[in-house]
Amino acid sequence: MLLFAGIFEVVWAIAMKYSNGFSILIPSIITSVAYILSAVFLAFSLKNLPLGVAYVIWVGFGIIGTTLLGVLLFQEKLTVLQIFSIILITIGVIGLKLFAK
Repeated sequence: MLLFAGIFEVVWAIAMKYSNGFSILIPSIITSVAYILSAVFLAFSLKNLPLGVAYVIWVGFGIIGTTLLGVLLFQEKLTVLQIFSIILITIGVIGLKLFAK
């Protein structure tokens, strides 16, 4: 469930970028639907995971996914410090997932 929540987290963020401040209809609708689905799947995941762990993994997935897609889709630039920070976030998310009870 948390994986789906993370995927929809990335989808709504990317669609929001394409919506141009909610001025383009289809990306705006995709943003709204994906945002709701992301929250719903996060809520389902909370049945089995502690809130803090689930939330950090969800946000971490969003950070990593939107950053990578920002580079690929929008030619956004990353500094060495940003790349290092994303690696640290990734390690933290993996660690939380591995050791979550």
